[in-house]
Amino acid sequence: MKNYSIKDIAEIAGVSVATVSRVINDNGRFSEETRKKVLKVIEETGYKMNYSAKNLRMNKSFTIGILVPDISNYFFSDVVQQLEEILFAKGYSTIICNTSRSSEKELAYLRILEGKGVDGLIVISGAEAFEFDSSGAEKKIPYICIDREPKKKEDTIFISSNHYQGAFESTEELIHQGCQHPVIAMHNQKSTSAKERLNGFKDALKKNNISFNTKQHLLAIDIEDSNFEEDLLAFLKKNPNTDGIFSINDLIALELMLRLKKNHIPVPQKIKLIGFDDTAFGKYTTPTLSSVKQNTDLIATHAVESLLELINKKGELGRQIVVPVSLVLRESSKV
Repeated sequence: MKNYSIKDIAEIAGVSVATVSRVINDNGRFSEETRKKVLKVIEETGYKMNYSAKNLRMNKSFTIGILVPDISNYFFSDVVQQLEEILFAKGYSTIICNTSRSSEKELAYLRILEGKGVDGLIVISGAEAFEFDSSGAEKKIPYICIDREPKKKEDTIFISSNHYQGAFESTEELIHQGCQHPVIAMHNQKSTSAKERLNGFKDALKKNNISFNTKQHLLAIDIEDSNFEEDLLAFLKKNPNTDGIFSINDLIALELMLRLKKNHIPVPQKIKLIGFDDTAFGKYTTPTLSSVKQNTDLIATHAVESLLELINKKGELGRQIVVPVSLVLRESSKV
C-alpha cells in the first residue's frame, strides 16, 4: 500500500499543502466544501500523519485532560461523553480522570496531566472553587470550568446550566399544582450548582409569599447514610404538612420515591416530587419522574469551542456562559 504524503493529499484534493494542513489542524480559513473534500481524500487514501513530528513542531500534544468528580453520575458521564466525541472529531484525544470527589486525587491527576503536556483542561463540577497554576509546567495550560466556580475568574471561562432557573421553575410548578409546604432535598450546599438551586427554590417561595424556614423547607439528606430512611421519616413527622419535594438531583428523587412508597406515602397524591438532571431512569419509574433537563450537548460544545480558542490564543478570559434548562413534567408532580 502506498504511503501518501501531505503533498499527495493536496494534489489529489486539488488544493494547496497549506490548505490541507489547515484542515487537519482545524486552524485557519477554509470552506466547509474544502474541508469535506480534503477529509474524503484522507479517508480514501488511508493517509496517516506523523503525529510525533507534528507535536514537536507545534508544541502540542493534541490531548485534553478532563477532570470529573464521579463518572457514575448520569449528568457528568453524559457531559464527558459529549466532550470526548466533539474533541475526537476535532483531532484531539482525551484523558478522563475520575477524582472520586477527593482533593488529593484531583491534585495528583493535575500533576500527571501537566507531565503529559496536555494542551488544555476541562474541569467538571466539585464542591470547592477550582484553582490551577500551570506556571511550573513546560507550557501554560488553559482550562475551562463546567459547573465549578473558578477561584480566579479572570484566568478561565466558566460554563454552567441555569441551575437557578431550574429550581425556581420546579418550585413554582409544585406550588401551581397545589403544594403549600414544598421542601428542597439536598445532600450538600457547597457546590456552585447546589447554591444556585437553593437560591432558586428560596426565591420561588418568596414570590409566592412563603417564608423560607430551614427546619421546615430544607431536607438535608445523604442517601449513602444507613439512617437515610429514618432521617426522612423523622423530617416528615416534624413537618407533617410537607406536600411537595424539589430534589437537587434525580438520584435523591428516586431514592425518596422508593422510601415514600415503602412507607405508604403515595406520590403524587400525598407528596409531589420533581428531580434534576432528567436521567433515563425517571421515565421508567412508577409514577414517572418529573425533572429538570440540562442541555449537555450545548454545554459540551461551548466548553470545547472556548477551550480551543484559548489554546489558539484567541479566546476572551473572564467570561461566564449560562445554558438554559427545561422542565420535563411527568406523573410524579401532577394530581
